[in-house]
Amino acid sequence: MSSKQSIARGIGRLSDMVLAKGKGSYVWNTEGKKLLDFTCGIGVTNVGHCHPKVTDAVQKQAATLVHGQVGVAYHQPMLEYVDKLLPHLPKTLDSLFFASTGAEGVENAVKLARQATGRPNIIVMQGGYHGRTLGTMSMTTSKTVYSAGFGPLLSGIHPVPFPYTLHMPGDEAANIAYCLQEIELCLKQRTTPKETAAILIEPIMGEGGYLPVPKAYMQGLRRICDAHGILLIADEVQCGFGRTGTMFAVDGMLDVTPDILVMAKGIANGFPLSGIASRRELMDKQPAGSMGGTYAGNAVAMAAASAVLDVFQEESILANTRARGEQLMTGLNNLKNKYPILDVRGAGLMVALEFDSTVAPGTSGKVCATCVDKGMLLLSTSVYETLRFIPPLNVSAEEMQEGLDILDAALADVFGEQPIAQVA
Repeated sequence: MSSKQSIARGIGRLSDMVLAKGKGSYVWNTEGKKLLDFTCGIGVTNVGHCHPKVTDAVQKQAATLVHGQVGVAYHQPMLEYVDKLLPHLPKTLDSLFFASTGAEGVENAVKLARQATGRPNIIVMQGGYHGRTLGTMSMTTSKTVYSAGFGPLLSGIHPVPFPYTLHMPGDEAANIAYCLQEIELCLKQRTTPKETAAILIEPIMGEGGYLPVPKAYMQGLRRICDAHGILLIADEVQCGFGRTGTMFAVDGMLDVTPDILVMAKGIANGFPLSGIASRRELMDKQPAGSMGGTYAGNAVAMAAASAVLDVFQEESILANTRARGEQLMTGLNNLKNKYPILDVRGAGLMVALEFDSTVAPGTSGKVCATCVDKGMLLLSTSVYETLRFIPPLNVSAEEMQEGLDILDAALADVFGEQPIAQVA
């Protein structure tokens, strides 16, 4: 039996290749093939593979202190990182807890909400994705594959409609009003305000289709939460840490401050690290020992995270994200005249392309496979036929154009060169 056959079959995988190395926006497989990486480890290697500043910080920390368990003592890399991170957070979020994965971050956010409010239930968005642990899987509704066969799931979870106007009958304003009304109805029919600890939402829905939350909807959630003493949790595991062109989507795009902010993925450029930020008045309600984890806030991951923030400042990462995001959106919109593309959406370098209803099921996967053949890693998302673009935030203009050219060639292979009117 080969080593590949010994790895769990439950993992979905874009390709069967073996990756050997990565540098910047590229990876190489064991056969020497070079591929432009527009998956970024699903939004993880935000400053590119093996960034020299991050690598140097990791090497130095690994030779000094690899593991300083948080239940035993503080360690210097965590304290230094807290000082660096606080100025980038929404002003009222002044207390931090670190864990290892995004799912673990969401779990701890829910634990905090329940303990701080004394309430059990959580309202989530239909189409949202929050992780694969039992708790986060119970709050995930983006695809049934994530939870099928694993029940019974966590109780007290109440999904509500999300304003995905592209697949709803009304205009955006009408759909926002409808979805906010559905939350009020949920609070009257399924979980009373006194039983509801939090509303959990991704400011840009990730696995559900890279759907930016309308500002009016997010502000409506804030009003509902304030009216009923419910906490608002923003899951920015995928959309946070510069991905949208601002450090966090809630601050830069939506002008709403959540009660709890969850971060992970790009925070440490490939080293396992996640965190939640909240108000000290909420965090202080938790007794000592109620939070923790063996690898929570690992010293090497913290050193990597500090280096990432340095790179953000020194290399103007946010400005580049915005510029390359505009280039990507323009390039994708130009393809609408050639291929059956229904929608191009997103913010910064978190962008999606959704095909129209004329395409066959599995089309997005076929395009991704063709892109791999042509030298680019690209992923699909959503229950609709959708591609997602997650390049490094320091991707160059030349690399972005290379990606657009590869995509164009892949689409031509899948759909042919005929004019759009003939595709249907």
